[in-house]
Amino acid sequence: MELFFLSLLGILFLLVSLSLHLLCYNKNSSGLPGTVPPGTTGWPFIGATPEFLSTGWKGHPEKFIFDRMSRYSSSVFRTHLLLEKSAVFCGAAGNKFLFSNENKLVQVWWPDSINKIFPSSTDHQNKTSINEQGIKVRRLLPNFFKPEALQSYVGIMDSIAQRHFESFWENKRQVQVYPLAKSYTFWLACRLFVSIEDPEQVAKFAKPFDVLAAGLISIPIDLPGTSYNRSIKASNFIRKELLGIIEQRKVDLAEGKASATQDILPHMLLTSDENGKFMPDFEIAAKILGLLIGGHDTASSACTSIVKYLAELPHVYEAVYNGKCAFT
Repeated sequence: MELFFLSLLGILFLLVSLSLHLLCYNKNSSGLPGTVPPGTTGWPFIGATPEFLSTGWKGHPEKFIFDRMSRYSSSVFRTHLLLEKSAVFCGAAGNKFLFSNENKLVQVWWPDSINKIFPSSTDHQNKTSINEQGIKVRRLLPNFFKPEALQSYVGIMDSIAQRHFESFWENKRQVQVYPLAKSYTFWLACRLFVSIEDPEQVAKFAKPFDVLAAGLISIPIDLPGTSYNRSIKASNFIRKELLGIIEQRKVDLAEGKASATQDILPHMLLTSDENGKFMPDFEIAAKILGLLIGGHDTASSACTSIVKYLAELPHVYEAVYNGKCAFT
């Protein structure tokens, strides 16, 4: 009996201590000096991450943002997401501020949890900064997106689109657009980035890729069975596969079996930095993985929105279908 009361007293003491800690934490987080944006950082350690993820799981991710915009500020507020204190900029003015001040007032940065999914280093030990990595990628992209290069991609995009529609859209009474749009954009990215076009080979990447994407915005607990842990494993698997493709491409380029302009991979293999050094294979695999994930959901969402509006606006659909300008 005495042991029971001692245990109960211990639990009550812990609860009171936790309550006092939360009270002091919230007071400190709301009374920061200077020009810190309004808002709160939520719970200790985990911050507002559970609420942020919960609104997304319920299908209303924007609720987290809109609630805080109405409560604190419509332009910028502070919070705590994915184990990092954050400031959220809202609206067109916020976007303009961020994009017009890159490498001036703001720099590209990722939380450590994201860096574990996308590890990047020049020699697996000496890590380069995210900013330096971004500069390297931008140096490679202009050649890939030259007008004459873009013109050559139109035929590829049209061919894959026709095969995609034939396989997944034709003779279907009903389709779910967003999953199919994700399938199409991923297939297209695989072709344009690393010349993977065979549907079976694309599918080999698609499943771990979906696992990776699902764990990006999750509670970053690296324990077996968690979404975050599965995302790290999927990232490792995809990079390993990409390294195999890179090795084979080097051989094909040396033997004249591959073109130096067929996709983005030769640009990364053959372009050196200002010191004449070429990007290591591990780094190239990490960059390609980043490009795949970076354009995947955004392009898929845009395609889905286009189909949605075409369905809701039949006169626009008819004009597009007949090749006429739909804008007045």
